[in-house]
Amino acid sequence: MDPDPSPNQFRELMVDEAPSFADVLACVFGVQHHESETYLTLLDNPGTTVAELAEVVDRDRSNVNRSLSTLREKGLAERRRRLLDGGGHVYQYTATPLDEAKGMMHETLDEWSAYVHDRIDEYGE
Repeated sequence: MDPDPSPNQFRELMVDEAPSFADVLACVFGVQHHESETYLTLLDNPGTTVAELAEVVDRDRSNVNRSLSTLREKGLAERRRRLLDGGGHVYQYTATPLDEAKGMMHETLDEWSAYVHDRIDEYGE
């Protein structure tokens, strides 16, 4: 994870009195809010195809596909190929388990905190 996330994202998160889990997820991983919502929806719908997920979140398939690509890059989703009986294949997506994602969030925040502390300590030297 990148230990230097956008200060504006953290500032917005700290100003909000009660950020949702999706808000925190978006901030920590540097993803769009709709991508964090896609992750949460995927948690409840493991093994979902792009078309199925697009229907659930009521978004265009191409947008959902981009969200899934981002989530995979961030380690928040995985893709498996399933062969179809009539030939061909389809990809099914599953969210990274919530406990694992929370651990990644804690690790990222710890790294960012250490980064900020180093910047503070370096100031004026």
